[in-house]
Amino acid sequence: MRIAVYPGSFDPVTLGHLDIIERSSKMVDELVVGVLNNSSKNPLFSVEERVTMLKEVTVHLQNVRVEAFDGLLVDFARQCGSKMVVRGLRAITDFEYELQMSQTNRIICPEMDTIFLTTDLKYAYLSSSIVREMARYGGNISAFVPALIVERVLKKFE
Repeated sequence: MRIAVYPGSFDPVTLGHLDIIERSSKMVDELVVGVLNNSSKNPLFSVEERVTMLKEVTVHLQNVRVEAFDGLLVDFARQCGSKMVVRGLRAITDFEYELQMSQTNRIICPEMDTIFLTTDLKYAYLSSSIVREMARYGGNISAFVPALIVERVLKKFE
């Protein structure tokens, strides 16, 4: 069984994230969306909220499951029975960072491979931080996040 892990903060999940989830889920038997609980960051949404939102927006994908994790990605991937990590790339700057992470993970866990997917061009500019910034100032974020998420993001800034 081919299992892949797609890790991220997803704070909040964007249409770009969803694009990568939908596309990569077609390549594997099971895709585990790993929601990072990073204690060094101050997220807009709790890890539980992010897991719930991702479960809701991926309910149509039968081979996708969503789990929270902390610690090393390679340890989480091993726990999931995965030897594959999926990462989305928007720009060359993403690639430089992701390549370093991929190479580091490969040293720690030689059987681990990383699959890079370039984002759909219509989402190449999009990031969770842009969504948060737009929402902070009352901007319309409906073109950036799934419809189920819009009100939840806006409520965080009321």
